[in-house]
Amino acid sequence: MRRIAVLDDFQDAAQGGAKWADLAERAEPTFFNDNVTGDALVERLAPFEIAVAIRERTPFRRALLDRLPNLRMIATTGMRNLGIDVAACRERGIVVSGTEGSGAPTAELAFGLILALSRNIVAEDRSLRAGTWQTRRIGHVVKGRTLGLVGLGKLGTEVAGMGRAFGMDVIAWSPNLTAARAEAGGARLVDKADLFARSDYISLHMVLSERSRGIVDAAAIGAMRPEACLVNTSRAGLVDQAALVAALATGRIGGAALDVFDTEPIARDAPILQAPNTILTPHLGYATQENYGTYFPQVVENIAAFLDGNPRRVLTHD
Repeated sequence: MRRIAVLDDFQDAAQGGAKWADLAERAEPTFFNDNVTGDALVERLAPFEIAVAIRERTPFRRALLDRLPNLRMIATTGMRNLGIDVAACRERGIVVSGTEGSGAPTAELAFGLILALSRNIVAEDRSLRAGTWQTRRIGHVVKGRTLGLVGLGKLGTEVAGMGRAFGMDVIAWSPNLTAARAEAGGARLVDKADLFARSDYISLHMVLSERSRGIVDAAAIGAMRPEACLVNTSRAGLVDQAALVAALATGRIGGAALDVFDTEPIARDAPILQAPNTILTPHLGYATQENYGTYFPQVVENIAAFLDGNPRRVLTHD
């Protein structure tokens, strides 16, 4: 009987989200709804041959893999997981399988955060519950405002469509974006400096890599308009976090909405928690019933295929 560790199931979604009983004669799952690190993680995983990773909540780096001689498979949700050292897994004969899913939930969240920032929705809700009827921070419509997209792939294109539907002027930039591709994605190509200087809302939709890490640096944040807001539902590493916190603390920019953080779950003493004019969500971009309804059944399929000796949806790169 193989043992399966389902990690970081914070929302208790995995157990009821798939037919784990289909594996009953060959494998037994154990579900963990907390996050542990370091030696505690090694101790937890030591008896298991199969680990289920829900996105990048627990990284599987080379140093961790070296301490898990029993591990034979990692089943991750999504077809890309930057937290897994796929090359190190391959060296050790550990199969890594992914699942399909939709990017639409992340795009919807990004635009929802834009609307929440525009009308001060979260702060007004908190203020009303505290006994205050309307604050002095007056919102505005997004129609006619400029939406700047850093990255115009699948998710960026979806957000561009939402922006146009709300009457926004949509501009975009990324290192390799062309004018033709920008037009096809529903935006106008501008250069990086122009995007940060002109946009009322800037939404990030790039894959994190060594090339893109810190692409929203202090200079870019410094170029933003005083009332402009930054939205990040992509990866925290795209942004110089210290520069962002400083800009928020001094009122240099209008606000920020973040769904991703350098450490997840976020540390209780993280400086961003004290920054004003922010909306912070716990990496909810992909966390919908629809995505989970695809993720977990395919995780079970992938494990069954692995046990049959015919792995499916195998990931070959980080």
